[in-house]
Amino acid sequence: MVVDVADEPGDETVDRLFHALADTTRRDIVRRCVRGDLSVSRLAESYPMSFAAVQKHVAVLERAGLVTKRRSGREQLVCTDPEAVDRARQALDELESAWRGRVDRMARLLAEDPGPEENQENQESDENAENDATEGPLR
Repeated sequence: MVVDVADEPGDETVDRLFHALADTTRRDIVRRCVRGDLSVSRLAESYPMSFAAVQKHVAVLERAGLVTKRRSGREQLVCTDPEAVDRARQALDELESAWRGRVDRMARLLAEDPGPEENQENQESDENAENDATEGPLR
């Protein structure tokens, strides 16, 4: 089911956050940098890919606002932005709240609606009562 809703302000930011976090390597980079700032070259040592590929991953994280880079001498240090991680958590909390509300509404509707077996029994009971009423008393 596709629901057509207007994009709310900030949807593009949330999209960039989750796009960045959709990749295993990028999530790992964020985790590593939460423990402490790491240089791009130090990060590159941890992955079976080129230095340029790691730089591209860091750039995606940077565009999403999940990390920042700062110069320290000849190195670029990658720092995780805790506020951006918190924004991702808040976005997930909002989604969870919306879905919990939908599931709760469905549960209430299902509790109010008799099941198909109960509907069939009620319909047969109603038909029998109508037949008894139209046939009149038995003689």
